[in-house]
Amino acid sequence: MAEQLRAAIGRFVRATKEREDPVPPSRLETLGRLHRTGPQTMAELAEARGVSHQSVSRMVADLERQALVTRTPHPLDARGYLIELTEAGHRALVAQRRARAALIADAIRETLTKRDQRILARVPALLDQLSEGLAAAGDARGARRPADD
Repeated sequence: MAEQLRAAIGRFVRATKEREDPVPPSRLETLGRLHRTGPQTMAELAEARGVSHQSVSRMVADLERQALVTRTPHPLDARGYLIELTEAGHRALVAQRRARAALIADAIRETLTKRDQRILARVPALLDQLSEGLAAAGDARGARRPADD
């Protein structure tokens, strides 16, 4: 069941990302991160996304050209910058989330029976429970790791 769930979620995510969006998915992920966490350094964004500093630098430059983020000097590191979501970036993020939600809602209405819709209504809470369980298991494993010297 775990493998079927992993594969089905992957197909679902890919299907929702296949549509044409004004902001590409990788950039949308970065906007979402900035929305959730607040201003981040290039290094923090690169680490979170698992990409090189150069990749993040190019992406941030593109997002800056679109006025979706700003780059300001880091208050504690004279060599660094903080990347922050602009109001336009927030609006773009909200608009794309709403568009995706509408796409999914349409697919639910057009594809699933009323009975299946009722079953599906329980899935978000179940996925949240699984996410919490996975996070707790990860925290427990991290607590048992020996400290790096």
